[in-house]
Amino acid sequence: MKSSLKISFPKDLAETLSELSVPEKEICIIAGGTDVIPGLQQGSKRFVNSEVLIDINKVPELKGIRISGNSIFIGACETFSDILQSEIIRERLPVLWKACGTIGSVQIRNRATIAGNFVNNAPCADTVPALLVYNSKLVIESQSGKREVLLSEFLTAPYKTKLQKWEIVTCLEIPIPEKEMTGEFYKLGRRRAVAISRITLALLMNIEGEILKEIRIASGAITPIGSRFHELEKFAAGKKLDDHFLKDLSRKLGEEIIKIAGLRWSSEYKLPVVQLIFFQLLKKIMEKKSLTDG
Repeated sequence: MKSSLKISFPKDLAETLSELSVPEKEICIIAGGTDVIPGLQQGSKRFVNSEVLIDINKVPELKGIRISGNSIFIGACETFSDILQSEIIRERLPVLWKACGTIGSVQIRNRATIAGNFVNNAPCADTVPALLVYNSKLVIESQSGKREVLLSEFLTAPYKTKLQKWEIVTCLEIPIPEKEMTGEFYKLGRRRAVAISRITLALLMNIEGEILKEIRIASGAITPIGSRFHELEKFAAGKKLDDHFLKDLSRKLGEEIIKIAGLRWSSEYKLPVVQLIFFQLLKKIMEKKSLTDG
């Protein structure tokens, strides 16, 4: 384990950005820090090659959950426990709220942060599918200024993003979904708790009568990175919701996953499971919608 690693605790965002701007230093940002010890033990380049860890957990500008205009803003350092305790998230972004509740243990949720989950960009990051169906946007800052980027464009490859070494994600901006949108989240792991995802699916649907007006579909773990299925969404829009269509849509999801991830040794058993889960989620949302309308 590396013994010469230094840790810095900036008091505000300005001090954080100043420290990040030093080009000759190998710097790694941490917030919850839940990956540090496992990363060092496993020889992760993210930590082993770093000279300084910048702990941003106490930076006040990176905290808070609020509504402004038609969007919800979540500070980068909000923990999953913070999010689970937020009435704004529970009422306005229930798919994200449910995803956060599946992460790790209470101890991990008390430390791990929302931004850390997607900046690390592990294929199994539980919140990514939920954030994708909500069309989440990131606010990124450096000493040179501020920029915004959609999460779908920010994630590039497993454990890789478009974040530059001198930048930091300060918050997420999530458009408030229309009231007609109903959603669900599902996670499959090898055990019931403290499990790494094997399959995650997030859905949002706008159903009008028997017609599917809009659907948003995102996956995690079964694709190299969290992915939206835009072509499948276009195909589904405007279709009548019956069992024949739902089965056809589930079959097509399997085809789209193969296009993205290719055939793997696990495809033979994973794809039927994904398709069945997807079909069941579609039915569950339809039942939920009919109860609400009734």
